[in-house]
Amino acid sequence: MDASLQKRFAPLDYGIFSLLLAASLAIGLYHALAGGRQRTTQEFLMADRSMSCLPVSLSLIASFQSAVAIIGVPGEVYAHGTQYWFLGCSYFLGLLIPAHIFIPVLYRLRITSAYQYLELRFSKAVRICGTVTFIFQTVVYMGLCVYTPAFALNAVTGFEIWGAVLAIGLVCMIYTTIGGLKAVIWTDVFQTAVMFAGQLAVIVVGVQKTGGVMEVWRKVWEGNRIAGIDLNPDPTERHTFWTLGAGGVFLMLSLYGSNQSQVQRYLSAKSEREAVRSVYMVFPALQLSLALGCVTGLVMFARYCGEESPPLGSSNRDAVVMYFVMDMLEGLPGLPGLFVACLFSAALSSISSSFNSLATVTMEDLIKPRFPAMTEARATLLCKGLALFYGLLCLAMAFLTHLMGDSVLQVALKIFGMVGGPVLGLFCLGMFFPWANATGALAGLGSALALVCWVGVGSIVTRVSGAKPLPPSCRAANTTFNLQGALWNITVR
Repeated sequence: MDASLQKRFAPLDYGIFSLLLAASLAIGLYHALAGGRQRTTQEFLMADRSMSCLPVSLSLIASFQSAVAIIGVPGEVYAHGTQYWFLGCSYFLGLLIPAHIFIPVLYRLRITSAYQYLELRFSKAVRICGTVTFIFQTVVYMGLCVYTPAFALNAVTGFEIWGAVLAIGLVCMIYTTIGGLKAVIWTDVFQTAVMFAGQLAVIVVGVQKTGGVMEVWRKVWEGNRIAGIDLNPDPTERHTFWTLGAGGVFLMLSLYGSNQSQVQRYLSAKSEREAVRSVYMVFPALQLSLALGCVTGLVMFARYCGEESPPLGSSNRDAVVMYFVMDMLEGLPGLPGLFVACLFSAALSSISSSFNSLATVTMEDLIKPRFPAMTEARATLLCKGLALFYGLLCLAMAFLTHLMGDSVLQVALKIFGMVGGPVLGLFCLGMFFPWANATGALAGLGSALALVCWVGVGSIVTRVSGAKPLPPSCRAANTTFNLQGALWNITVR
């Protein structure tokens, strides 16, 4: 971007951003020194199974509400309308089924890794396949979570991109490694509050500067951004009710039923009842976070439709949401820093959950079975080393993320679909089909991964879905900004 168009932080903004990182580190340090001081694997990986439903539920929200969602959802709604909002229809069944089917089975087994269930039900080979698949999925997704906010911030403010990546990665590695799962959960609680505050600030100021609620509504209605229920059965359509409302149920099941990052939180609850209650508490918060993202996209459209906007070069297409935020909050010291803290809170919460869950499955599924005589002290130290290793791997993946050529939201959904779907199939096969055996499970997993990766990778390579058409007034006024092209979605380049 032309340096003259870049927005700059005030000292107060840097202060708020630094305060976020310092508070996260302080929470990790507190849990490293309190209680049992993370001296056992149960304390480090499972928080001594002592957590109540409120922090567990907020941690579940923070793990799901990544920086990809905070940047991706507004960009998706801006370019394609409110059809994506129908994903909220999937939350009911997508949370109810895990609460009453998956949690009772997994919690009563008193396991640490969700994939231990696969060995108990099928065989050790199935367990290892499930674990390796999860590790691959999570490592790729971690790079996306770290790189996305750093790149958007760099494109709009000139903030050093790899400095931001290192700040996220190093802070997260430190508090995850020294504080264990308790530190991860309690930092998630703090970061969830920051996320909601940052999004609300942008919406309130954006609506005010755009002319009020009625003016925003008029522009998004005339701009063809309010979508009704699309029952088109064509699977190649970007979003329809079937892919979001129905397909979203399976996405939610894969996240909340078989993904270690979420399951580990259920298992850390002090009782099965607390675990179930935490899922019920997640439902309204997820609806709120989805609504905030969609409303931000609508306000962004209303702000720029019909006006000549500053040209963000094609190499900075993923910076649109960040540019809008800085444009709206410019001249209000502290609020830009609050939104950046919101964005980086989402990144921290997602990758800290990933570090801890990756260390858990690596220890429980791949190392402990081979070294059953390992002492508790050595196992705990190794778990901390694994968390640190995955943190470094996350930074390496961030360097590769810019090679992806689709919207960050689409890439994230495709990663979860390509890998999470087949793993969910393994759990469903074990729970609902008592006659299934290990041979069938392995054959099904292998064929499913091959098929969905072929479809998913092909869809990433051959992007065919463009933005919804704009009304003539918007097209005429936005010739330099090219809303049909440059503001089509948030893409990682």
